[in-house]
Order: sequence, then C-alpha cells, then structure tokens
Amino acid sequence: MLTSRERVNLALNHQEADRVPVDLGASAVTGMQVDTVYSLRQALKLDAPGTPVKVVEPYQMLGEIKPDLMDALGIDVVGLGKPTTMFGFKNEGWRPWTTFAGTPVLVPAGFNTDPDANGDILLYPEGDKSVPPSGRMPKGGFYFDSIPRQEPLDEDRLSLEDNLEEFTLISDADLAHLGREAERLWTQTDKAVLVNFGGTGFGDIALVPGPWMKHPKGIRDVEEWYISTVGRRDFIYKIFERQCEIAIKNLEKVHAVVGERVTAVFLSGTDFGQQNGPFISPKTYCDLYQPFNKALNDWVHQHTTWKTFIHSCGSVRALIPHFIAAGFDILNPVQCSASCMAPDELKREFGSRVTFWGGGVDTQKTLPFGTAAEVRQEVCSRLKTLGEGGGYVFNTIHNVQARVPVENVLAMYDAVRECGRY
Repeated sequence: MLTSRERVNLALNHQEADRVPVDLGASAVTGMQVDTVYSLRQALKLDAPGTPVKVVEPYQMLGEIKPDLMDALGIDVVGLGKPTTMFGFKNEGWRPWTTFAGTPVLVPAGFNTDPDANGDILLYPEGDKSVPPSGRMPKGGFYFDSIPRQEPLDEDRLSLEDNLEEFTLISDADLAHLGREAERLWTQTDKAVLVNFGGTGFGDIALVPGPWMKHPKGIRDVEEWYISTVGRRDFIYKIFERQCEIAIKNLEKVHAVVGERVTAVFLSGTDFGQQNGPFISPKTYCDLYQPFNKALNDWVHQHTTWKTFIHSCGSVRALIPHFIAAGFDILNPVQCSASCMAPDELKREFGSRVTFWGGGVDTQKTLPFGTAAEVRQEVCSRLKTLGEGGGYVFNTIHNVQARVPVENVLAMYDAVRECGRY
C-alpha cells in the first residue's frame, strides 16, 4: 500500500496512484470552519459531547484537523507554517470560548475580544487592546472581517517602506520552528507536507489591510489598493519588486532548514476571479503579477524538489495559461461553480500541465444546501473527471463553511472512499 506522501507525489507528477489523495486543513484555504469540525468529530464519535475544538486560524475561524480526524477521513496532506495567526498572536495558551453557534472551542491567549455596541465582536492585533481593533465578527456571524485602518494618504509622500513593513527576513525563531516541525512531520507521519511561511503572494487582498499590525501605514484600504493597481501602477510594481527580493531570500532560508521534507509550497493566495470572469485582464496579470510569480517559481524549481501552489478563487480560466507560464504546478480551489470553469473542460485543456487541488464539491450550494445524495453524486462525478490520469488532489472548493449539515459532510467523505479509487 502506498503512503500518503507517495500518493500525493504521484498525483503531482500526473500519475494515477491507488486512489485520489485528499487534503483537509493543510492550508488556510483548504480547511473547515470550527463549528463544522466540532459537529463532524461528534458524528464520528471521536470526542465526548462538549469537548472543545481548537481555533487554529481566527480570521476564518478554522478548526484544528487533528491526526485522529485525518485518519478517520483518509487525509494525505499536512500543513507547515509559522506559529502565528492572521491577527499576529501565537497559537498557544489555549483557553475556552464559545462561538455564536454555541460551539465550545479553545482559542489562543491572544484572542482578546470586546463586544461592540451592536453585539459584534471586535478582535485586536497581537491581542493588544490598547490599539484600535483590526477584526470584526458581525453579531451571529462565523468569521472575522478586517477593519480598514488606513491613515490619510498624501500623494506627494507615499512611501514604499509603508507597504513593505510586513515583508521582512524571516526570524531565527520562526526558522527553528519550521525546521523542527518539518522534521517531526517527515519522521512521525507519512503525509505530504504543504508549507506556507508567508510573504510570497503579491497583492493578496486578505493581507493588504494588515490585520496583525498595530498601526499599518501605507495603502491599506481594499478599494484604495485596487484603485492603486491602475492609478499608481508604477508604485505598486516597485513594492512587488522589493517584496520579491525579500521573498527569494526567505525561500533560501526556509529551504536551508526544511530541505526536501516539503512536498509543495503555497506561493500565492491572491484572488483574481469573480463569479463571472477575472476582474483583471490577462494583460494586467502578465504585466503586473506574472514577472514576480515567475521569479519565485523559477527559484523553487531550480533549487528544490518542491511543487508550487497558487490559490485564486472565481472564474480564472482566461488566466490559467498565464499561471502555467509563470511556473505554477498546482491550482486551487478550482471553483467549478463559476463561469467558464466546467471541470471536464478544465481537465481536457489544462490537466496535463497543472494539478487541480480542490473542485471536489461546490461549497456555495451543493454541500450546504443539497441533499446527501446530491453531494455524493457531485463528488463522484468530480473525482471521475478531475482524477483521471492523476494530476488531482481532492478538496472542496475553498473551506468547508459553517452550518453545513453534518450528514452532507459525511456523505462527501463516504463518496471519496467509494469513488476515489483507481
């Protein structure tokens, strides 16, 4: 029988293994919201009632996918990253908390909140309540939204350094953590390892507001940032140039401590698509983003055995040839529900040149609102279409959301077991 690592490597080399490999929780875009993790663990009788689940990423309120859940579901990939959350505090000092849905969870010590006057929950960068909050969970909600904290912009005094503040050389402490964890995952599990140490995505809009920063400077408002990619194109290009230089130095540093214990590296989480098509033209991608994506991909391919991973939601079919030309090996989340993203057409046109990681079931409609039978049918269809000839890792289209019926989640993984074999 193949190990998980061998199974994923075959898929990434466009070969069929014994079955389609499966990911859950190896990245911040392939996980599961904590309320759903709790329901799933209860349904599988992995915990006594009321046993809390750790929130390992508070921005999207993602729940921990522990080894026992991986074993129960046949998961083949684990994540490796720095021990710091999107809000700048570490995953340590766990304490109890309760979600709006009533789920008992554990949150890190830095998860310091205050209620807003309307019942929203406010969260603070680095857990520091002496500075303005950087995150807001609406009353009754399931996730945090970044709070824009942009200072007034002076066109004559825009500074590159203000938008490069977060792009620094990785610390010795973080390098030591990555090295230790890579060795542990390599020797104590048989899983493929997906690493994400940050700083390699250009213009990732989830990161632009800097929710982990106490006093972010520069262009930090989402709308202003997108306007700047047109109205201040040269300025943004210079930011990307400097960021790219730092990212390559960090790739060198990370590779020196983790070596070839890593299977793939998460390089870009920048979203380029909307439901009906890309929101930038292929020319804009090629002019502004592709040079820097290619520089990082080239470094990885020249110096490591790693495969490279890009995440971009929405209808990005028009951009996929340019992602491939930039050197990306893996495309996620494969949003088949968007326009021009029919899985059979994607597989036929691009399946020999890029590995699809995701696309296993629609998380906007089928998984949350369909029947268990409809979930099963869609999963089996996607496995047959995308899995043929290898080049496919099963995952849902982005994270499994809150309030998904647990019977649908169980049906999804039952279908993977039944239909995912070659």
